[in-house]
Amino acid sequence: MDPGDSYRSTPSILLFADSAAGFAEQERTIHQLDGRIAMSGPIDTALARIDEACDIGTVVVDASVDVPELDRLFDRLEAAAREGRFRSVLTISPDLIDLAARFCPHPHVDTLCRDGGADGVAALAVALAGARRIPQRAAEDGPMRLKQLSEEVGRIARTLAALSENDERMPALRPIRIGDDDGAEPSAAMIRACIRARRMRELYFPADLFADPAWDMLLDLMAARIEGRRVAVSSLCIAGAVPATTGLRWIKTLTDGGLFLRVADPRDGRRIFIELSEAAARGMSGYFRALDRAGLAGV
Repeated sequence: MDPGDSYRSTPSILLFADSAAGFAEQERTIHQLDGRIAMSGPIDTALARIDEACDIGTVVVDASVDVPELDRLFDRLEAAAREGRFRSVLTISPDLIDLAARFCPHPHVDTLCRDGGADGVAALAVALAGARRIPQRAAEDGPMRLKQLSEEVGRIARTLAALSENDERMPALRPIRIGDDDGAEPSAAMIRACIRARRMRELYFPADLFADPAWDMLLDLMAARIEGRRVAVSSLCIAGAVPATTGLRWIKTLTDGGLFLRVADPRDGRRIFIELSEAAARGMSGYFRALDRAGLAGV
């Protein structure tokens, strides 16, 4: 194959960042994966440059501070994902989690949090691979570090593929068939005790050994529902006890699966809350009533 043909067949990447460090990190990862950066610049030029581009494979945004342009940019990226025009990758600081969640719920806007772990780099590679398969020669001919990265990308890709295929892989909620359906609702204290017991395991075993963000989030939202408390996306990521990037993926997955609901914050149009769906709340209530009948409520 003519190298020029390979270059032309590689979807173009538009890169925008609000810091030199963020730009350098994203550029390095993109180049490691043989990505083609067709256009780049500061975030405040992103909207105009997206309009100028005629062939976009992926838009990569690295944002660390909140600026007015982000609202319109995130909204544009979400619209493009819904229309199937291109996919986007957002790498954001923890302070921007709620803003990104408000504007970018589509699975083709992949939101990564700069939370100090290596998963962000690997997840960015996976997202870029969604627009164009990572060249095989990158794994075969590159240095050992790049080969290891490619192997890690493959592992994460398989995991994230299972998460993103919600309609096919995520089972529908089963109808609640609890005979004693009029029993007492679980108390917030009971659920909080369950959460504390789960966290205590980390005193004796590695924290990631029992990582179960979906269940941890369900517990937190059930307690909040009983307490009449609202839960922001950033708070729910913390409750999931996993890196924020992983938490954001799970929130999208569970929302698409009908377990979570996105609810607008009436006092802040730039934020949403997450709540349990009615079906999920019934399932949680039935579960705790069943524990109570079995004498396991205090376990």
